[in-house]
Amino acid sequence: MGDGDKQAEAVGLLQQLGLKEYEAKCFIALTRKPTATAKEISDIADVPRTRVYDAIRILEAQGLVEIQHTNPQQYRAVPLEEAIQTFRRQYESRIENLQAAIDAIEPAETNDEPVTHEVWSLSSTDAITNRTHKLLEDAESEVVYVISAESLVTDELVKTLDEVAATDVDVLLGTVTAEIRDQLRERVPDAEVFLSELEWLHPNDGDKVAIGRMLLIDQSTILLSSVYEATGEEKAIFGRGFQNGLVVITRRLMASGLVPVRDPTQ
Repeated sequence: MGDGDKQAEAVGLLQQLGLKEYEAKCFIALTRKPTATAKEISDIADVPRTRVYDAIRILEAQGLVEIQHTNPQQYRAVPLEEAIQTFRRQYESRIENLQAAIDAIEPAETNDEPVTHEVWSLSSTDAITNRTHKLLEDAESEVVYVISAESLVTDELVKTLDEVAATDVDVLLGTVTAEIRDQLRERVPDAEVFLSELEWLHPNDGDKVAIGRMLLIDQSTILLSSVYEATGEEKAIFGRGFQNGLVVITRRLMASGLVPVRDPTQ
């Protein structure tokens, strides 16, 4: 990726964080020089000079740019660490405001009927990861998680598993390789880690779709995902309900390889 592509990517990300195009371009231009005049910013950022002044005024108001009142005026971006903190505070504030606004909205209807069984689909790795962590954090008695790829063993996942395993929740972790098993035994010492005997979890070169995550919470809630090898796209199904036969079958399959005497359900 060349400098032009990197700058375009940075501008796009800044726009996602709330800046307009010219504001983002001017800020990126200022990160490339210790100080710059409006003309220099215009030349570097390819922004009309008359629009530079408006963009700088907004960036200054957000605490992203400093001005030296010389003739001509000099501008500079605040240190990158400060800018990142500013964006983080703004982003978190918007998230909090959004949550408060949605929480304040009255539901269109209520359903007090108990859930017996349900199955839903999820798409995108971010959504599936978020649901995985939420399910782990909400576990009350047991977690069974079969991990089929080392890429899923992130620091964030290990931290969550370690915190859950340190409580009264039984955490059973199945892996498809001895390397992942040994890694998890060291990093999540309070969990029961075993080598899964589900041979079909091991990816083959000719497979177009590979098993991603297999998670069972409290013997009532499941999350199963698959990954399309060509694109890396991940899709999952999420189901819950004590009367869900799929949950029963999944629990028995996922515990394959775990010594029965060490299985809390035996």
